[in-house]
Amino acid sequence: MRHLAHRVRLLAHRIDTVTPPDRDRAVDALRAFAILGVVLGHWLVTALVADGGRLHTSSPLQRLPWLAPISWIFQTLAVFFLVGGHAATRSHISAQAAGTPYHRWLKSRLSRLFKPVAAVLTLWTIATTALLLSGTDVTTVHTLAKLALSPLWFLVVFAALTAATPLVARLNPLWPLAVVLHVDLLRFGFGAPAALGWVNLAAGWLVPYTLGAAWTRGEPDQPRAGWVLLVGGTAATAGLVACAGYPASMVGVPGASVSNLDPPTLAAVTFGLAQCGLALLLRERLRRTMRRPLAWAAVALVNLSAMTIFLWHQTALMATTATGLLCGRLPGLHTPPDHLTWAAARLMWLPVFALALAVCWAAFHTYERPGAPHRSRARSHVAVCRPDTTRPHVVTDHRSSDQATPIGARRV
Repeated sequence: MRHLAHRVRLLAHRIDTVTPPDRDRAVDALRAFAILGVVLGHWLVTALVADGGRLHTSSPLQRLPWLAPISWIFQTLAVFFLVGGHAATRSHISAQAAGTPYHRWLKSRLSRLFKPVAAVLTLWTIATTALLLSGTDVTTVHTLAKLALSPLWFLVVFAALTAATPLVARLNPLWPLAVVLHVDLLRFGFGAPAALGWVNLAAGWLVPYTLGAAWTRGEPDQPRAGWVLLVGGTAATAGLVACAGYPASMVGVPGASVSNLDPPTLAAVTFGLAQCGLALLLRERLRRTMRRPLAWAAVALVNLSAMTIFLWHQTALMATTATGLLCGRLPGLHTPPDHLTWAAARLMWLPVFALALAVCWAAFHTYERPGAPHRSRARSHVAVCRPDTTRPHVVTDHRSSDQATPIGARRV
């Protein structure tokens, strides 16, 4: 055990040593927390209930609405878009300074964003075909495939915002916030078609994304900005839930007439602004914490595998559920989430989900590795955070932000 602990400390020290001193480690910490928050949130509120020969999705938030505060903790997508807007804007500025054409910059970012998706689509195409040919109930197959591929909507939105970075980098976040406000006013106040709400799929996530771009420009650096976002966003969300009839849950609840997330509502956006304010206020504390080699190594390793973790965490949950059926209907795994004992049992399953995700990581994390870096004559090293791969990089050529080496690798 001592030998293992010694090796872990050595690895942490190595990762800490090769990290450029000017790297903003708080950015990587926020990205890691956002990804892990989404994963844990899904594992806690997604139930696959065995009903006869079928599986259908349910949620403890449907039967136990007083558990809604769980969604306030683990619905962290706004923080991810905040970090994404910050990193994409910074990367594009670097590319412009190096003379890198827009199409080359975009191709690099999107290829690294979607390479891991190919493995997920391939496996689930094969699995879905095999399940249908084996006579599995169509409803069950649809439930499983929808759950496995649900993370892809996020990537589509993120890719679109990344492509639009040159256009939206200087956009004031108040403009997309005003769009969300007016869309909700038309939907809920004047009876406009519900389909109008899908405008908020872009406008809603554009709010934290443009806030991240403003962070790159140094605009919300003062603590006062963080407090305004935190207090104002919290007050607005509380008012919308208490007085305007918005759902208290910040994630979708099966059977609910209105979802705060599908598509995003004004309450989800104001809640995201509060989260962004808290994230900005925590930057200095995170920077101090990330000076500890063990803490930084853990964050760096999560970032190196963030896309794999995000894309495969639902598959890990379903694999555990399917395997568990061999032992019958297990509490917290196959039973309806209608009692507090279900929630307690689900907590006991989290390590098993993590183990299944570790197996998925071992099989598919290589799809997330970037290509070999080009040789460079430059001596300088500039830190760049790539939100499309959610992995830390070190640019080894001042002329191009596409030539990068992952943290922990030997620099050329």
